[in-house]
Formats: sequence, C-alpha cells, structure tokens
Amino acid sequence: MTRTERRGPAHHPARHAGRILRASIALVAASVMLSGCLYAAIPEEPTSSAPAIEDPSDLDAFYAQQLSWTGCGQFECTTVTAPLDWEDPAAGTIGLSVIRSGATGSERIGSLLTNPGGPGASGVALVRDSLDFAVGSALQGSYDIIGFDPRGVGESTAVACFDAADMDAYLYEIPANPRGSAEWEAELTERNAAFSEACEANSQGILPFITTTNAARDMDLLRGVLGDDQLHYLGYSYGTFLGATYAELYPENVGRMVLDGAIDPSISGLEVGTEQAVGFENALRAYMADCLTTQECPFRGSVDQAMADLGALLASVDRTPLPASDGRELGADSLVTAIIAALYSQANWSFLTQALSETLQGDPETAFFLADFYNGREGGVYMDNSAEAFRAYNCMDYPVDGSQADQDASDARIAAEAPTIAPYWAGPDPCDVWPYEPSGTRGPIAAAGAAPILVVGTTGDPATPYAWSVALAEQLESGTLVTNVGEGHTGYNKGNVCVDDAVEAYLIDGRVPPDDLCS
Repeated sequence: MTRTERRGPAHHPARHAGRILRASIALVAASVMLSGCLYAAIPEEPTSSAPAIEDPSDLDAFYAQQLSWTGCGQFECTTVTAPLDWEDPAAGTIGLSVIRSGATGSERIGSLLTNPGGPGASGVALVRDSLDFAVGSALQGSYDIIGFDPRGVGESTAVACFDAADMDAYLYEIPANPRGSAEWEAELTERNAAFSEACEANSQGILPFITTTNAARDMDLLRGVLGDDQLHYLGYSYGTFLGATYAELYPENVGRMVLDGAIDPSISGLEVGTEQAVGFENALRAYMADCLTTQECPFRGSVDQAMADLGALLASVDRTPLPASDGRELGADSLVTAIIAALYSQANWSFLTQALSETLQGDPETAFFLADFYNGREGGVYMDNSAEAFRAYNCMDYPVDGSQADQDASDARIAAEAPTIAPYWAGPDPCDVWPYEPSGTRGPIAAAGAAPILVVGTTGDPATPYAWSVALAEQLESGTLVTNVGEGHTGYNKGNVCVDDAVEAYLIDGRVPPDDLCS
C-alpha cells in the first residue's frame, strides 16, 4: 500500500503515489517569481544569534527572552530561541529566523505574522524579497509585517539532506527502468531511501520535531516575544493549515486571522493528492482553452484535441528525453513539473506556451527554467531547502491511511478525471522510507472560542481546490468564507478588489464580511 506524499511532478522528487503538490504563495505570480525575484539571496552569516535560555525546562523563560534586532537591508532581523521539543523543553533548543517591516502608518495595530505555505517556503524571503506581493500597502501601514522561517526551514534551524549535485540527480535524473515496472519502483524506492538517510544524517536530530503542531506552538512563542496579546495572522496555502492548527491549540489567543487558499485538515493525504491531480488537470484545460485563442499557441483544434496532443508530447519525452545545454535531460516528470509550476497563476501562462512550443521543437531550455523555478534551483544552486522541509513536514504530519481499495479508487479517479497527468502521478511513496513514523492526525478543526477567522478560496485554484476552503470555513466555529472567482492559487492581493477590500477591512478595522462574499 502506498501513502500520499508531496507535490506532484514538481518541486523535488516528482514521483510518488497520490502526490501532494507544494502549496505555496511563493509559486504564484509571474511578475515576482519568473522574473528571478523569487530567489532569496543566501546570507553569508546568520542575521543575529539566538538568545540563550538560562532554564530551558521553564517554558516561561522562552516567552521572557529579549530579542536583539539588527538591520538587514530595509528591514530588521532577529533570531528567536524555541524548544526543540515542546513536550520536553529541556531537551534542546532551535533558532527561528524572523524579519520585520515596521508599520509605515501612524496608527499601528500590532504585528501581522505571515506564512507563504509549502510547507517549506521561507517567510523571511517572502518579506525580504517580495513585501508588496506578500501584503498590500494598507496592511503595511497598519502592521509590523512579520516574516519567519518555521522550524526546519530556510534560515531557522533547518532540515538538510543532499548537496546540489545529489539533488540534481534525485530530481532530474531519468530512471534506468521502464515506468511502472517493478524495477522502476525499486529504483525510486532506493533513491528515496538515500534521500531520507541523508536528511537524518545532516539535520542535527530535528526530524522527529518538524511538525505543524510544533510550528504552531512556535508561532505562539513569536506572538509572545513580539509583545502581542493576540496573534494577527495572514497565512497562504499550507499556511492555512498552520494557522488553523494554531487556532485549535490557542483559540483564546487568536486575533484577526485570514487563511487564503485553504487546506482541508479533515481529509487524508490520499484524498489531498487525488484532488490536486484533478485540480491541475482542470487548470491545464483552462490554460489550453485560453492558449487556443492565441497566435502563439503550439496546439490546434478543440481543447480535447490539444490535451491529447500534449499527452503525446509527454509520452514522447518519456520515451526519448531531450538533452539540455547543461547536460541534463528533460523527461516527462520534469516537463510535468514545468507545467505545474506555470499553472499556479494565470499570469504565468505565456511562459508555459513558450516552454511547450520550444519542447515540441526539441528545445527543453524554457521547460527546465520553469522546473528549476519550481524546485528553487538557479544556476545549478538550490536557493532554499524547501524540498527537504516539505518532505520532513509531510512525512510527520500525514498518518498512514487508506486501504489498497482506497488507493485503487484514487488511481481510477485520477485516470478518469486527470488523464493527461495520470501517467506521471504514481510511484513509490517517499514517506515509506522516512526514518520516523508520522505523529500527525487528520480531522476537522473547529477552533472553538476563537475570534472570527476569514477563509479565502479561489474557484479555479489547482493546488488547494476551492472545496477545501468551503470545508474549512464550515468546520471553523467562527469561520467566514470569502470567494475569489478566477484561476490560480490564492486570492488576496491578486487584483480582485472585493477580496482585497474584505481582507483589509477585517485585518485593519475588524469588520467581518457576510459569508461567501465576492462569489
């Protein structure tokens, strides 16, 4: 039996049964991402040292720590000390990297913590490199905007696995055995095991503590040391699960919370991967319908005909990969990675058209550009550790679930409803060889007693389907749904005035909109 894990044919190993795709705002906007602004500069040294905790057995001592802020460009940066194990705080400590953009207006409300998703995306990089993309100017005026790298991520105490050369082989190397064969399964399982072993060897013993529950507890610590009585929060994509988990743990501490592009915490990993496969197939069809109206589109005929032609292209590069100038070969997995990267935002569709046009002509360079963009790779260097962190969180958060009959039903649905993607969706689950058993559970989150929580859902969202936002808003005792009608991942700060106004009116003035606004 296989278990869902990870993103699909994208950001790091693209081959698993019922994949979970990376769900992150950091994959959304062409203007920010595909211009190269996506990539965070890697600091030469830590921005600041973490405060020492004299008595780590006392949780109050962590909340009482005094932060030392240092300048980092136009922002301020610090490091917060957190328990490695919240159940046993004396067992050791970790550092949490934090960046702050001070409120620009005269009526400061407090701190607004942000999370860009993933799991594994860097909140420090989001604020440092893309502040205007992270939040609108109105929020910048009213709040200190706080970006932080959750435990295991980026500049915090981080998960570390492969070096760049080994990561290239893991993500891009064409398997030696035919897709779907027993030998192919064994080959990929061996690769997954090597990756897991490297993570265990290089991650300073933190892997069993890289969980969303622990990250949510870290967020309450950040709230406390920042001097806020309540947590004001804007979480995107996976950040909605982090925020909802926080609200369940600390409902009395919830201030104004917005969860954009929600993950449904009640469904299994198998269901998550299934829904994402269907979601990306639907997004691909929407792209194709638009593409066929343009002169540049390399496809002709109906959407069904064009999708069949794209399926033929994928099968062709699966049989005969295309060599790139850097020595890598573009196979079907990497091409699907490129396609999925572009589908996170309608603004990226022109890049996808270019990539597919060139691939049809035997040139894989733009396709590799998109795949590298998804994988956080630039010039042969991996600019973040999102691959490692994604694996660490998902393998600990998602319990083994479902029977073989459930897996078979998932495969059948993907084959029927996502036929273009389906051949490249299945494979051995990397979490089967993770060194630790999962500690997370799946179930509805009500956050009883919490202040109103806004949930933003986008009707054409492929990574976190709209139905998940509807479900989370219904589960939350104080949930209110705001609907963004359109394509792409997440809804706030993407040009929908109704959505932007609703989010900002709530975060700034506390005005709760009527349920299902903007639909």
